Order: sequence, then C-alpha cells, then structure tokens
Amino acid sequence: MPDIRFQRILLKIGGEALAGPSGFGIDPERAESVAKTIKNVYDLGVQIGVVIGAGNLWRGQEGVQHGMERSTADHMGMIATIMNALALQDSLERQGLGTRVQTAIEMRSVAEPYIRLRAIRHLEKGRVVIMGGGTGNPYFTTDTAGALRAMEVGAEVLIKATKVDAVFDDDPETNPNAKKLDRLSYIEALNMQLRFMDSTAISLCMENSLPIVVLNLWKRDTVRDLLLGEHVGTEISNL
Repeated sequence: MPDIRFQRILLKIGGEALAGPSGFGIDPERAESVAKTIKNVYDLGVQIGVVIGAGNLWRGQEGVQHGMERSTADHMGMIATIMNALALQDSLERQGLGTRVQTAIEMRSVAEPYIRLRAIRHLEKGRVVIMGGGTGNPYFTTDTAGALRAMEVGAEVLIKATKVDAVFDDDPETNPNAKKLDRLSYIEALNMQLRFMDSTAISLCMENSLPIVVLNLWKRDTVRDLLLGEHVGTEISNL
C-alpha cells in the first residue's frame, strides 16, 4: 500500500456535479461518474466524508431576489441537498461501497440524523458518510457546512472539488490571462476575495488550522493524486 498523505478527508462537492448538460436536475450518469471518483479514492484505504450542495436543484438567492424570505429559501436548499445525498448514496452503493446518509434536518425514514460520534464510527468502519442538510441553519452555505463537519469528524483536509483546476487570481473563463495560484495563506485568500469559498468557511478552517485544497473533480485521478502526495490544484493553509 503506498504512503497516503491524508487518512481521513472531507470532500465538498457542489450540487452541479450531479447535473446534466443543462446544469440542473440529477443526471444518473454524472452521479455514477462522481461515485467512481470516490471509489477510486476509497480503494486507497482513505476514510471519506462528503458534503454536497444543491445548486443543481435550487438556488436560494434567486428566491430571495423574488421576495422570498431568506430562511425559507435556505431551508428549501437544505432539503435539496438531501435529495442529492440520496442520489449519490445510490450510486456509491452500486459501486459496492457501504454508505450512510446523515442529515442536519431529521428525515428518519430516509436517513440518520447527523450525530458526530456516529459519523466518526461509520468512517472507522469503512463507510462513506454523506452529510446532507447543510448545517441545519439558514444563512450558512454548504461550504461552511463542509468546514464544520470536517472539524467535527477530525478530517485532515477539506477538499473543495470544482470544475476548474485550481484557484486563479481572476475568473479564467472571462480573463485568459488569469494566473493560477498554487498556494495561498488563509489571510491571502480572505483579503483577495477570490470567491472560491465563502469567508465564513475559510475563517473556520483558519481558526482550526485545517488545510483546504481546491481541485478539479473532473480531471482524471486528481483527488487520488493529491492523497498520493502530488501537488494538485491550490492549497490554502498557514504556509
């Protein structure tokens, strides 16, 4: 077995990772692709927690812009993350992985309530734990939920899996001269306002010295390469 850089990870995935070409809904083929990526990492013997967003099903900000009360919009988003968690669970189980979905908003007929020690025990038993429902509170993003859960279960790194290779000093889709940033300190990430993750999540990681790695989920073996010690994406840490 090769040397593994991190033994327990928290993988933060946007809901768009499960979406089809339109960017909305749940595409079974995309869910299967994400499941295969996770299995590729699981086969290294790594313990994996997953927090997933809901941008493919609902964006609360759009509701707020149309006059919806913020708490209502955010609770709808939290419920949508549970739908994504169940879809990912199904795909992972079909890859032969043992899983548990835990939710911050109780839905006992479909998932366990989130309990920190129970989540840790599942990880120790080799199950992939998918944590839905965000933090269970409005006004907090799933990025913050990912940072919070990573701290609670003792993950050694928070991996923000995106559709771009790394963090850039500008939007690479609109600026072809945008510079890739290999490493950043937490303070630099906050001061530069790069928007790859919300400031609450970054601050929480900074206060607890939890490294963040931003990488491209769709680039072959990126997560696996990171765990095997290669430099991948952008690392945000104390430097």
